[in-house]
Amino acid sequence: AIAAGVPNPERVVGFHFFNPATRMKLAEVVAGAASSEAALERVRALGAAMGKRVVNAVDGPGFLVNRSNRPFGVEALNLLQARVADVETIDRIARLGGGFRMGPFELQDFGGIDVGFAVAQSFYEQSFGEPRWRPSPLSAKMIAAGWLGRKTGRGWYAYPPGRPEDPPAPKPRRGGSVAIGGGFPVLDALRERAEAGGWTVTSTEDGTIDVGGTRVPLLATGSLDALGGAVGFHALPTLGLVELTGRRVDAVEGFFHALGLHTAWVGDAPGLVLGRIVSQLVNEASFAVTEGVGTPEDVDDGMVLALNHPRGPFAWLELVGARHVVGVLDALRAELGEERYRVAPSLRRRLTNAA
Repeated sequence: AIAAGVPNPERVVGFHFFNPATRMKLAEVVAGAASSEAALERVRALGAAMGKRVVNAVDGPGFLVNRSNRPFGVEALNLLQARVADVETIDRIARLGGGFRMGPFELQDFGGIDVGFAVAQSFYEQSFGEPRWRPSPLSAKMIAAGWLGRKTGRGWYAYPPGRPEDPPAPKPRRGGSVAIGGGFPVLDALRERAEAGGWTVTSTEDGTIDVGGTRVPLLATGSLDALGGAVGFHALPTLGLVELTGRRVDAVEGFFHALGLHTAWVGDAPGLVLGRIVSQLVNEASFAVTEGVGTPEDVDDGMVLALNHPRGPFAWLELVGARHVVGVLDALRAELGEERYRVAPSLRRRLTNAA
């Protein structure tokens, strides 16, 4: 739109910094429809001279980095609306389970709920109603109440005091016997952690663990209701926190505590909380790359250097595995019937090629 109103549109280039611009180590160079390669290269050189990691992006909603980050806040709102977990629990799971510096609601309070909602509306309008980008009515209610975040003294949290401090991790202790299946990198990581902690580990059905005779499915391909059992769990190979759902079985939660892991009890859903957020981060980034908005390397660098994520979506994909990510998304679409969980074609192909 800016380029259309000037005599030499080929000289118009987007140059997008991240707040605070003096500290964030990345900038996006955004090509418009008429931007010349000479103009783009000149701006790239300027960014490099500033000491920035320069990534290339195509003009569109959120450019590359902010577009790829949409699910971090959007999926958290979807989880809250579905009453899978409350605000504090979702944020705590993101911090302790995923290694994010701030939880999604803490981050919304920091930036301003009204600002985030305006961005969400812009995404939705520019995409002509893309389901993945649909704004949340929860945000609209907060704005109507005047609760906009830190700047008004009240948002998802009250200020002061803000969000509660995270508890210390349980003290590891040597245990007895546990059976751990295979099929997912997180189960391999759990087996390694248990063996290092002195547990006797045997094998069991893929996609499950067995603690004291209780079968506990990993909710990576469905909800507990779909997969069956009294209690289910979800975690990522980072193994900072394990989410549990269903009937409280002391032996099961005690096993994870014995490994020094935090736990959180949430409502039933495929992927529970962190699995949904991370899977949608991977999915959105896959759509963006497929559409030529940027490269996987630029997405990952952007999420880490511009937004302080612990790793980028494609690094998450390598760590967690395509079977896990696609399993969560497919199960969500099947169980909820919502188009926003459709899998990006390139992500689906990655799973097929790995088979």
